[in-house]
Amino acid sequence: MKKQLSLDNNPEDILSAESQAGELSFSEPIQDDAVFGEIREDDTNYRNVSYIGTVALMLKVQISLGVLTIPSCFDILGIVPGIIVLLAIAVTTTWSNWMVGVFKIRHRNIYGIGDVGKMLLGRVGYELFNGAYILYYIFTGDSTLLSISIAFNALSDHGACTAIFVAVAAIIGFTFSSIQTLARISWLAWVGVSCVIITVFIVTIGIGIQGHAPVTAGVIPEPDYKLFGNPSFVETMTAISTITLAYAGASAFFNIISEMRDPRLFTKSLAICQTIITVIYIVVGTVVYYYCGSHVASPALGSAGPLLKKVSYGFALPGLCVSVVLFLHLPSKHIFMRILRGSRHLTAQTPTHWIAWIGSTFSITMIAYIIASSIPVFSDLVSLVGALLATSLCFQPMGFMWLYDNWEPERTISISMLGRLSLQRKQVLWERLITVQTSDHRICAYLIEHEYYGCTGKLALTTEDH
Repeated sequence: MKKQLSLDNNPEDILSAESQAGELSFSEPIQDDAVFGEIREDDTNYRNVSYIGTVALMLKVQISLGVLTIPSCFDILGIVPGIIVLLAIAVTTTWSNWMVGVFKIRHRNIYGIGDVGKMLLGRVGYELFNGAYILYYIFTGDSTLLSISIAFNALSDHGACTAIFVAVAAIIGFTFSSIQTLARISWLAWVGVSCVIITVFIVTIGIGIQGHAPVTAGVIPEPDYKLFGNPSFVETMTAISTITLAYAGASAFFNIISEMRDPRLFTKSLAICQTIITVIYIVVGTVVYYYCGSHVASPALGSAGPLLKKVSYGFALPGLCVSVVLFLHLPSKHIFMRILRGSRHLTAQTPTHWIAWIGSTFSITMIAYIIASSIPVFSDLVSLVGALLATSLCFQPMGFMWLYDNWEPERTISISMLGRLSLQRKQVLWERLITVQTSDHRICAYLIEHEYYGCTGKLALTTEDH
């Protein structure tokens, strides 16, 4: 008897499916997974990502040209507080990411953040977390489609319409996001990570050699970096939210660990990933801000001068393409899993399998393309969605996951247990503060821009505007 995944069942009751007589071939299963069910010799083997491939996927989900916004955060906070805030967020997010691995090992049937929501809040949690996850990555993919079009415009000498470049980016995204497994995409992730890191260090080294921000009207700007800034509360929360979003990848880590060949190596991959990212963020943020000071652009590509900017976009373009591939693949895989989980069609190469998979990737790509091409004031809307959903998905559930695994009413409460409970409570409250404050700032930006410019212009917000 084949057991289907039902929203009325607890995720811990999910079992692998068995083939029905006459439906598929009778080859013996080579692997039986709590998420993907029986995997036979000719099936799609989702459980095949190495720990090195996991490092690449983790890096690419988190690191992109957003790293070049770190110098502007240091301009707001100052170098010393900026580094302290960055390290604090790095520690917090590393713990959250580590908790993903711990929770997955304890609950092998977990595939994505939606299953976590089911365990914590029942059916409402399942729908809420799944919807938030898909929405977040659709808008992240939208933003990357526009970034690719900007890169094409920067590299081309003709005035091709941006809409054409967005369409080209969508075609590239759909083609490669339709690759079925993360194991096959992991080599693309290495290409993307390498391109982004090369781009970042071209900008950093170029600005270091240049020794100052770009010359404006024949005047060489003097570096005016600050060790300690004097920001307003809104400016502080804006900088914190920007740094936080640069680490916001935990919700995708569930999908990555579910496709790992050996999930026990997740912590090793995580340590390598977080170390690389944190070192890059500190080096880039410090060096670029030291030489550019308050003249730093956001992103810092604009601080490198016209020639270096063009060279940098040339190296960045493949990395941006890989980013959009991942950002379209992840929500598509979520929908695909919801349709076929518990069925032999999930891994078997049947017409149903391919219709569901291609239909999922095409639908997500079309939605992303339509939104990116049609919604005005898109950058502020993306910022709002990121501020509202990124922290809600990537940080807060992990504190509740720890409580789910460790809190038992009948357990004797020790001093150490009280300490850990207090720590988790503080973590959840801190993450909630970031969510509320950053969302409030982005809502203000969106509403003020809509009010003053009818959703068509750009408005630079200051403290007085609030």
